[in-house]
Amino acid sequence: MTEPTWRNWADSAHSNPHSTQLPADVHDLTRLVTAAANTGLQVKCVGAGHSFSPIAVTDGVLVDLRRMSGIESVVPTATGAHVTVLAGTPLHQLNELLWARGLSMQNLGDIDTQSVAGAISTGTHGTGSAFSGLAGLVVGLQVVLADGSVVDCSRDQGPDLFHAARLGLGAIGILSKIILDCPHAFAMHAHEAPDTLDNVLRDLPHICETVDHFEFYWWPHTRRVLTKRNTRLPLDTPLKPVGKVTGYISDEFLSNLVFEQTSRLCTRVPAIIPRMNWVAARLLSEREYTDRSYRVFVSSRRVRFREMEYAIPVDALPGVLADLEKMIDTSGELVSFPVEVRFAAADDVWMSTANGRDSAYIAVHKYWRQDYEAYFRAVEEIAVAAGGRPHWGKIHWRTAADLREVYPHFDAFSAIREKHDPQHLFGNDYLAKVLDYRIPAEPV
Repeated sequence: MTEPTWRNWADSAHSNPHSTQLPADVHDLTRLVTAAANTGLQVKCVGAGHSFSPIAVTDGVLVDLRRMSGIESVVPTATGAHVTVLAGTPLHQLNELLWARGLSMQNLGDIDTQSVAGAISTGTHGTGSAFSGLAGLVVGLQVVLADGSVVDCSRDQGPDLFHAARLGLGAIGILSKIILDCPHAFAMHAHEAPDTLDNVLRDLPHICETVDHFEFYWWPHTRRVLTKRNTRLPLDTPLKPVGKVTGYISDEFLSNLVFEQTSRLCTRVPAIIPRMNWVAARLLSEREYTDRSYRVFVSSRRVRFREMEYAIPVDALPGVLADLEKMIDTSGELVSFPVEVRFAAADDVWMSTANGRDSAYIAVHKYWRQDYEAYFRAVEEIAVAAGGRPHWGKIHWRTAADLREVYPHFDAFSAIREKHDPQHLFGNDYLAKVLDYRIPAEPV
């Protein structure tokens, strides 16, 4: 008998698992993995279900790690601490736990509902030209493998397993503990301001060089953008957070309640989208505030949507945006959600979208009640031509045949996967498509 249907947050992926397990510790994990292997059932982990791709879909055993939550240990370092975190810990909980210990996350995305294991396993990043995504902050892992063994790994201990599993797509094993390199806690100043796309692209090299964490949102059918410049500050900086009334009006009333209603209206009457974007872009106002770092990184996102995101070389960004604008204008595609642009430093994580190159990220969205396929496929074609790599947790149509060409360590990753999971216990249709099971004879 199968469990009730599981659906992700965006309702873009769903499945009917044979059973759902909520292990309390690593011993429970080993038992359920061994039992599943003995019965021929595949095993997939799920965190908050915030991936838009079907990466967690299974008709086998669905593993929910929510009971494996919290900080296990903190080892001080010169710059902060190495923090051992249980894999099911939600990022919003982790942020509070770290702050209470005088620590922070080095970088964060703008959503904090994910589990720490889910976030690093799918390539969650943030923005900042000098900073990597979350997987780049991992210095150690504990992994439950397909044979039920529990293995600790790091750069010095089992380095190949470490390099594969720290952004493992759920394909290497089940993460039970993660050791993060966390800096001392810091405050952050945010400066949000409207601007034009032309101004931002003209000044982009200087902005990325001088601003710690920069991102912008471009409204299609206009040339208007909203920029966000976040500057890291010492912990003892006086905090001046957004006021309750101002915060409610901007972050809840306008960004969620009003945006939900306008998104529904645009779904019913698409012809009004260009005009609505024009109005929205001109309602943008400037604001500044200073708060705890994680409160500045994270935003409230309650309007449901579907998303595609591609990492491209930074130098390719102006051309890709120009091609994207031309495609929208000539195709008749009507796009009500802004295009989000962020940045990340090159890293050495094998399956990271920023592996070996400084990257710009272009994220496109559609309201969850709207058809997204034509728009996303057109964006994907533009991004692929620029050497783009798709975010693993977001919608795309890439396959192993062409992904191998843009990931230098693709075959090394596949070899480690085959070595530790030759029966594909942790596989599913999505992984079969993006990873392929044909691999080199020996690990690289």
